[in-house]
Amino acid sequence: MRVKVLRQQSLISAPYWETFEYDGPADNSVAGVLDYINYHDDIINAEGRKTTRIGWECSCLQGVCGACAVVINGTPALACETFVRDLKGRDMEIRPLRKFPVIHDLKVDRSSIHENLKQADVYIGEYQPTQDGNHAHQYAAAKCLKCGLCLEVCPNYVNGRTFFGAAFANDCYLVASRNRTKGGRARAVYAEHFGKTCSKSLSCMEVCPMKIPTLASMAKMNRKGK
Repeated sequence: MRVKVLRQQSLISAPYWETFEYDGPADNSVAGVLDYINYHDDIINAEGRKTTRIGWECSCLQGVCGACAVVINGTPALACETFVRDLKGRDMEIRPLRKFPVIHDLKVDRSSIHENLKQADVYIGEYQPTQDGNHAHQYAAAKCLKCGLCLEVCPNYVNGRTFFGAAFANDCYLVASRNRTKGGRARAVYAEHFGKTCSKSLSCMEVCPMKIPTLASMAKMNRKGK
């Protein structure tokens, strides 16, 4: 299998494609393929030239941290949850998420997700549960990894300066349902940075690795706002 990786040495350098050969097992994940390529001290690309290790990010490798989010054959996904056997064809193309600044190769700066939460003060703080006793949905919404896959496919998310995306919407719902004091503020910033702009393409739900029912969060927040 030929593995084509979109590489970039730094934020200000130009991106370029580099191809590698992979002849390992089909049961390996894409994260395992990257490890396989990076394993030796001397990294050789498909043209037989020595090159550097591919920069990428990971933590748990079990689908619960979101650090390895990349775009694989055109589809945003977690590298540790995507397996060679499930890919179509004999080629693999990996590139970083496009909605965030590239730090190095497949590593991107997703700090804007957390900065937007801080800016809007979307944190539960003291637990003051409301009458909304839908604990099952609260648990589902709280599983967000902040991986950025939902923002990658969102047609409304551009740079995170005004529209904050699905991850923000779910956190607003959590604050509104778990802190009565901050509920009003959460509903206001939800309307300003999500509700007014979301076109409801729901592509965020299709790629979410935790299968968060964001549409249900939206419905609950819209109902609360009336």
